[in-house]
Amino acid sequence: MATRRMTVAQAVVEFLGRQYTVDNIGSETYRERLIPGMFGIFGHGNVAGVGQALKQYQSKDPALMPYYQGRNEQAQSHQAVGYARHTRRRATYAVSTSIGPGSSNLLTGAALATANRLPVLLLPSDTFATRAADPVLQQLEHSHGYDITVNDAFRPLSKYFDRVNRPEQLFSAMMNGLRVLTDPVETGAVTISLPQDVQAEVFEVPGEFLAEREWRIRRPEPEADDIARAAAQIKAAKRPLIIAGGGVLYSFAQDALLELAQKTGIPVAYTQAGVGTIAWDSPHSLGAIGSTGTTAANALAAEADLVIGIGTRYEDFTTASRTAFQNPELRFININVAPLDAYKHGTALPIVADARKALVALNTALGGYRVGADLETTIASQKQRWDATVDAAFSTRHNPLPAQNEIIGAVHGAMDERDVVICAAGSLPGDLHKMWRIKDAHGYHVEYAFSCMGYEIAGGLGVKRAVIDEATRGAAENRDVVVMVGDGSYLMMHTELVTAVAEGIKLITVLIQNHGYASIGSLSESLGSQRFGTQYRQLDAATHSFDAGAKLPIDLATNAESLGVKVIRIEPGTDAIDKLAAAVATAKAAPEGSGPILIHVESDPLLDAPDSESWWDVPVSGESDLESTRAAYATYTGHKARQRNFLG
Repeated sequence: MATRRMTVAQAVVEFLGRQYTVDNIGSETYRERLIPGMFGIFGHGNVAGVGQALKQYQSKDPALMPYYQGRNEQAQSHQAVGYARHTRRRATYAVSTSIGPGSSNLLTGAALATANRLPVLLLPSDTFATRAADPVLQQLEHSHGYDITVNDAFRPLSKYFDRVNRPEQLFSAMMNGLRVLTDPVETGAVTISLPQDVQAEVFEVPGEFLAEREWRIRRPEPEADDIARAAAQIKAAKRPLIIAGGGVLYSFAQDALLELAQKTGIPVAYTQAGVGTIAWDSPHSLGAIGSTGTTAANALAAEADLVIGIGTRYEDFTTASRTAFQNPELRFININVAPLDAYKHGTALPIVADARKALVALNTALGGYRVGADLETTIASQKQRWDATVDAAFSTRHNPLPAQNEIIGAVHGAMDERDVVICAAGSLPGDLHKMWRIKDAHGYHVEYAFSCMGYEIAGGLGVKRAVIDEATRGAAENRDVVVMVGDGSYLMMHTELVTAVAEGIKLITVLIQNHGYASIGSLSESLGSQRFGTQYRQLDAATHSFDAGAKLPIDLATNAESLGVKVIRIEPGTDAIDKLAAAVATAKAAPEGSGPILIHVESDPLLDAPDSESWWDVPVSGESDLESTRAAYATYTGHKARQRNFLG
């Protein structure tokens, strides 16, 4: 093919606009845009490079690479991650930034994407490659390494990092970057640093680079010997347990998982990322497992002699900091596309394969196997016990301020099964994990690998973009997206509400005002630190304390209104929960395109969710003058005695 004369930035934009993912699930083949759009906040570094290129193509071919405005670079990356998760990693957005703080604002977003193993393409601008202007505004200078820039901070946070110091380097940088972006094992943040002078530099671009290109998502088959060994171990087990993680959803394996549970009677518990892998009311579903799990799942985990982990990375909440599994005869089978997770904690049988393909093979290999009647009786009994606990938590009424349990129950009751709940940090993720009753595989979206305060609204906006795109293509019916967020996370990053206003995007936000950090307050109290520094109070200058002063006179409902958001206020009182449910129904009835709606409700942060009968390892000071800390340390040492060195 012939070459074309263009700038590096123009080549980036046109190249990205012609990339597609191809995914084969059974007999179905899916093909869609890998990068359907680009976010950007312009400053020196990208205004004359990527900014110019986006403007040029907006005039020439608006559909090639649509531009989306945002209010914070970190929030833009969160939107991309939310979009990527809802599309099951088949698509994501690119994010362009200026140099300096524009780039460094992306660092948290990069870490979040990589921790969650979700693709996002970051294009931070950089200082002059030629050093023609040196030092340029916002440039770092290191006497021991003059080639170090702000963007080098992305290296440990990205799954792939490159810097395009010459135009000719763009080809390999982009090819390698998209290879990682579409790899189910290696995916995460892909960062390609673009010096501002290189962005505007002209060169000859081969036509092959600008042609349409397909990236097939790899879905490796399991080895027959591994499946045979797994089937033998399952048949020999007395109390097997399945732990379903996010990998089940990313491989579209939920139907194969349900078939396995129905045929064998093996119970299924799910991780935070695995919510949606099986319906909550399935007779084989134990619900959430671990530190924020159900008593049903944790009771079965304690006695399990074989755990079949599917698509889970076994983070500490899942294993209750390695105290969840107490059977001395316990063995593990780990099915995961990533060897890192398949081999984790010395598992006896790692199966490195696509989760769906492995489950299909297991369903065949297990033949007529079924668990004993005694285990099925235990499953039913434990489910009944936990379901009654949640029913009570949802129906109990506290006045004048409701418990968070009641708020969750009201929001859940007002939503449709296909709607999506969004959350990320604080006490809400744990309470949602154990109590949210999910039926739709796409209905639950909680970012908990990085547990990033401020993700909620931005991530929810990314999910809503994916929902809108699905409906536009006719790939799925429309869904409402409901963000649940506490005041602490809201204050961290609520500015993407302005983005929703600008685009008329109907995003529903339930803002729970509890005047502080409720989650860490509760944790602090349990660790003997007396909720220190976790309440939003006026400073007592004499003691330099924020613990006992008056509540801050802030009005977050008015704050949201000032951003152009429609707000529904729920006043404290005996009918607050009924009014909350009605408000969610009202918000859902609003037409698409009418803009964001925020529902403001106050809660009592001292009313806890039902106990998971589990534990999370957060070290307690071994020496203290505080009696509360000494008591907490005694409890801590008791739990530590139950920890296992390896999972098995």
